[in-house]
Amino acid sequence: MSTNIEDDLAALRHLSTSQLCQRYAELFGEATRTRHKQYLLRRIAWRMQANVEGDLTVRARRRAAALANDADVRRTPPKGATFGVGVRVDAPRVTDRRLPTPGTAITRKYKGRTIQVVVLPDGYEYAGMRYKSLSAVAKAVTGAHCNGFRFFRLEAPHHD
Repeated sequence: MSTNIEDDLAALRHLSTSQLCQRYAELFGEATRTRHKQYLLRRIAWRMQANVEGDLTVRARRRAAALANDADVRRTPPKGATFGVGVRVDAPRVTDRRLPTPGTAITRKYKGRTIQVVVLPDGYEYAGMRYKSLSAVAKAVTGAHCNGFRFFRLEAPHHD
């Protein structure tokens, strides 16, 4: 790197944020969207060095563009997405291994009474009411919020 560019880079540190924004616009041909001084210093220094020493090759730019266009980062379709005519793809339901299978009754003694909860495919049933979580059932029983798995002593993984 030449001494001239080193002097120019050193001089950047003494510019105000407004002056850095102006220098950024001169170098990049557009206004910056940030006033973060450290970011502006780094971007301007990079552009100044690239102008003096050379930028990416045309081949490297083509390769980067090809990679960016082929960036399908999604591994599964969005939940409820439809493909083709009437074909609906739902995300696989992840079940907690601590829970018994739907239809199983979970029982526990609490303050002299037996609490019985039936596991449903989409929730739980207790005393004729449906609940979305075991914690909601535990709150209905105790009157206070508590961890449903802990209350029903299901913390260890359930093995069928």
